[in-house]
Amino acid sequence: MQIRSICIILLKRFDLQKNPHFKFYSMKPLSQKKIIVLLIAVFVIAIIIGIIIGRNTVGFDNNLSKIQSLEENINFKGFEEADPQLYSQILKIISKRYIQQPINAKDLFYSTIGGLVDGLGDPYSVFLKPELAKEFAEDMAGSFEGIGIEIGIKDNRLTVIAPLSDTPASRVGLRAGDKILTIDKKDTSHLSADEASHLIRGTKGTEVVLGIVHIGGEKFEEIKIIRDVISIKTVSWELKGDDMAYLEISHFSDETWNDFQDIAEVILRANPKGLILDLRNNPGGYLDTAVDMAGYWLGQKIIVTSRNAVGEETKYQVAAAEEFKKIPTIVLVNRGSASASEILAGALQDYKQATILGEKTFGKGSVQELETFSDGSALKLTVAHWYTPLGRSINEAGITPDVEVKFTEEDYLANRDPQLDKALDLLRGATLLIP
Repeated sequence: MQIRSICIILLKRFDLQKNPHFKFYSMKPLSQKKIIVLLIAVFVIAIIIGIIIGRNTVGFDNNLSKIQSLEENINFKGFEEADPQLYSQILKIISKRYIQQPINAKDLFYSTIGGLVDGLGDPYSVFLKPELAKEFAEDMAGSFEGIGIEIGIKDNRLTVIAPLSDTPASRVGLRAGDKILTIDKKDTSHLSADEASHLIRGTKGTEVVLGIVHIGGEKFEEIKIIRDVISIKTVSWELKGDDMAYLEISHFSDETWNDFQDIAEVILRANPKGLILDLRNNPGGYLDTAVDMAGYWLGQKIIVTSRNAVGEETKYQVAAAEEFKKIPTIVLVNRGSASASEILAGALQDYKQATILGEKTFGKGSVQELETFSDGSALKLTVAHWYTPLGRSINEAGITPDVEVKFTEEDYLANRDPQLDKALDLLRGATLLIP
């Protein structure tokens, strides 16, 4: 049932034939025949345990008939072109002749499902084995052991989306945009972001060595990092001087919305003349939290629109009191601002409710749904793309700031923050860019 569920989910929700946006993800668009072959491969692997353990081919023809009957459940033209006999032959050869016996049927089973999803060519669609699914849930909960880094695939390389503040990753100098070429000497070129995250995580006190090329540089260096318990405090604030509120959102996790509401009340009581919303190095998280938060500035306006493979649109809005609407606001972003943080920044920019300041954002504008299964595994599948209220695509394009201010290597080494300084100057200056 798990195999059939994944096959049907892939075809219904990630319709390659009708998806006008798929070209961004796929370097070589898959032919219909290749998709069919992948589907058959995964379904056949479901019977591999019987082949490996018993070396018994009795009943194999019945299983092949089950494969052929998939055509009734999956509306896919050209199914008859595939040759399921090829897979039965390969599985028999593996079970009898592969050098390392006995074969771990479970690993092979999960790897084949992973291969099916990898065949989509989308770095954000991934099958998570039970241990990876558990780690993903822990990440979203905001507490885990590792180095405190959000990673993704950018320009076909494993890339630092954002180092979380006050973590081992940030303390050794990792920055948004750095390329991770190796993890403990292992080449990362063929790893998904979730597989790489699994290698980087580990028990507090243990060491991981990352082979890095820093953003804007060419020199390869290996950096040793000691893992620690990562507890993410996602919302913090302070008064800059006596009149400017500085609100930092580092991640949209389980606790972010409650913490934000509590802090928002404190900020409103302080009655600041201006507000700086810092979304730099915020890799995203829960969409609902970003949408709810946007309501503090925008009320019941449309915050973001998703569009799926067949062009169906879903519009997201909330009923909110617009409590921050009259407070001049500047939003800080950089290349580490991704996903939900781009949605929030894009909405505020479209409605001219805030000035966006900093550097162009990451450009992660796709929607993933998570399907969980009885064995603890999960399928994270791209099902739509995000668009700002004015219809701008976030995917790959990112959000371009209204005021561009670079954060250079020299600024980093000198512990300067020209982006924050510029925001304070604009809010305090005689000429405000905010309508």
